Amino acid sequence: MLFASGLFLYYFLPLFLAVYYLAPRRWRSVVLAVASYIFYGWWRPDFVVLMWISTIVDYTCGIWITKARERGDSKPGRPWLWLSIAVNLGLLAYFKYANFGVEAFNELFLPAGSEPMRWTEVILPIGISFYTFQTMSYTIDVYRGTSEKVRSFGDFACYVAMFPQLVAGPIVRYNTIAEQLHSRTHTLSKFYLGVLAFQAGLVKKLLIADVLANLADDAFASNSLHTLDAWLGTLAYTFQIYFDFSGYSDMAIGLGLMMGFRLPINFDQPYHSIGITDFWRRWHISLSSFLRDYLYIPLGGNRKGPIRTYINLSATMILGGLWHGAAWNFIAWGAYQGFWLSIERLAGKRSLLSFAPKALQIAGTFILVMFGWVLFRAADMSHALRHAGDMLGLHSSASAPIHLSLAPAYLIAGAIAAIVVWGFPTTQRLIKNPRATWVLGLQLLFLLALLHLHYQDHVPFLYFQF
Repeated sequence: MLFASGLFLYYFLPLFLAVYYLAPRRWRSVVLAVASYIFYGWWRPDFVVLMWISTIVDYTCGIWITKARERGDSKPGRPWLWLSIAVNLGLLAYFKYANFGVEAFNELFLPAGSEPMRWTEVILPIGISFYTFQTMSYTIDVYRGTSEKVRSFGDFACYVAMFPQLVAGPIVRYNTIAEQLHSRTHTLSKFYLGVLAFQAGLVKKLLIADVLANLADDAFASNSLHTLDAWLGTLAYTFQIYFDFSGYSDMAIGLGLMMGFRLPINFDQPYHSIGITDFWRRWHISLSSFLRDYLYIPLGGNRKGPIRTYINLSATMILGGLWHGAAWNFIAWGAYQGFWLSIERLAGKRSLLSFAPKALQIAGTFILVMFGWVLFRAADMSHALRHAGDMLGLHSSASAPIHLSLAPAYLIAGAIAAIVVWGFPTTQRLIKNPRATWVLGLQLLFLLALLHLHYQDHVPFLYFQF
């Protein structure tokens, strides 16, 4: 089920909120968990079973790790920790990477003309990358002693399945939401702010991201582009992925507020970054902090000398790229990010343009990020290299650029995107002090977004594929 759909907006959400608030407080987490299973299983009910496996395994592992610690074991609960990691990464490996593994094996090891390995392609369950990370982080935190064992299975099931952030984040750690699962406040003010955040996210998605998606798709579907068109298509995707993903995060945070939860922010003006290190403090914050705490630091972080630090940074980002997708271009994207992080670490965690005015630092970082998005968006590595070459004018088409014939909708959406990115604070800052003019403007845009929803083919959120 999609947030940006009539089914969700006109039927599921109103019915859920009615049942949720009519239910006694002690049953609201159960109502949320059941509704989340319905939400998630609407497309493929059988995939709910996979979520139950992660939920049951990690709930059980948390219990036995705690019991081992209470007994005073020297390494309390380590076998249960490894069971949790093995189950979650095993599910992720099979459903997300099996197809890629078979294709890579056929490409690398089978002689030309030989019979490829027979394989029935595996369907990727939506959101599996997010909820496996959430449940696994719970077990790791219990093992480390940074989180207490969950109070009840119902609370844990609600934490794992919570539909606002289930399929595309933010990745919520149990210890940041444990008390809210047990006891949270429901106020009219919080509900009102949640509605505003949800509306802002829907506007970002439908009126900016989905409009620019058409331009980006046309550009990346081309075999040869004029230099200006290659840049234009990349810029469209750069705005699309930000407004699509931050729009989803705004909607998730808004839905959480409607139910009394305060979910962590996931974006903090990433295109204001003055370096790639700064970018990763602002972009997909829940994932970057997860990779830092559960991968980079356990690998040794910066504690084992500069060379090992660069290796750890690169390995973390390559695995982060692989988390996004099972393809060589995602691995290359992670390596690209790791390279620039290592270069900035070598320069003392400073941007290579730190000597320049801040505006130039932001512009330089934005261009580096754009080239990274080429790797992220392209169908494969050869396509990514060809598109990047078009941007650099290495093999640009001799035909005239098509950018001058842009549809007005693209120009308007692009201009609004630029104004919002560099001229407005984040949605979370705006709703802290919602001024009447901003609220009125948002209501008009929200109505326009609903009208747009009825006259276009809906575009799934980009991070659903991850």
